[in-house]
Amino acid sequence: MEVNNYLKMQKMMMMSNNTNKKDDLYHVIHKVPSGDTPYVRAKHAQLVEKDPEGALVLFWEAINSGDRVDSALKDMAVVMKQLNRSEQAIQAVLSFRGLCSKQAQDSLDNVLIDLYKKCGKVEEQIELLKRKLRLIYQGEVFHGKPTKTARSHGKKFQVSVKQETSRLLGNLGWAYMQKPNYMMAEVVYRKAQMIDPDSNKANNLGLCLMKQGRYSDANLVLQDILQGRLPGSEDSKTRKRAQELLMDLESRNPPSPLDLLGLDDDFVNGLEQLMNERGPFRSKRLPIFEEITPFRDQLAC
Repeated sequence: MEVNNYLKMQKMMMMSNNTNKKDDLYHVIHKVPSGDTPYVRAKHAQLVEKDPEGALVLFWEAINSGDRVDSALKDMAVVMKQLNRSEQAIQAVLSFRGLCSKQAQDSLDNVLIDLYKKCGKVEEQIELLKRKLRLIYQGEVFHGKPTKTARSHGKKFQVSVKQETSRLLGNLGWAYMQKPNYMMAEVVYRKAQMIDPDSNKANNLGLCLMKQGRYSDANLVLQDILQGRLPGSEDSKTRKRAQELLMDLESRNPPSPLDLLGLDDDFVNGLEQLMNERGPFRSKRLPIFEEITPFRDQLAC
């Protein structure tokens, strides 16, 4: 009798383990967390049921109940953007980010930048990008370390100070291109390329120079890509874009003078000092920012 009971218990434990393994596999495949909280149900509605409207209701419930508020707010903003409700998403992030942890603020800034770009809010995008650059300079993002952990599409990876600074400057350059403010965009792109060069930003710099009628300068930048002198030059899409820009360049006639009024003079001057001046490393900030001391007052504006 005892043997039979023991065998039954073993069988039940094996069945339970198999069920747990199936549940774990289910969560891995669908990339949803386990449990039965509002946030979990929201992710299930979003990723498994493909019901974005239902997911929004549950994300709101998660935020109001304090259930994984950091993730709920970010995920809700993403779903709103997918539903072409980016303006509402902006208001939601601005209204509820105070409920989120300090660690979530940087990623919420990234969400806002994407939403501003979607809505064509160029000034707001520029201001936020400049604020993020100031925070890096002040040491509040990397906390004196050379790298930080970032997350994209559920995967963690390490990003360096140089990479993040150059990425933000690249985004800032593109935002100035939308104004359009090509002289400012050029200054920002050149600084980005000094810090961490890549072919994608070089293409944008080439386009920026073409918009100013500086065809020989643009040709030199684009040739760096086609000659394989820059990281990312081997990417087929990047090379194709450089070739298309060169073809466009060759077909152009000298344009009429561009209206370059309205420049952000303080920021331009600050970047020029950043590019041209060097001084002793006088603080605990990372070495990449040793040149930024003359730039501090302008960024603080």
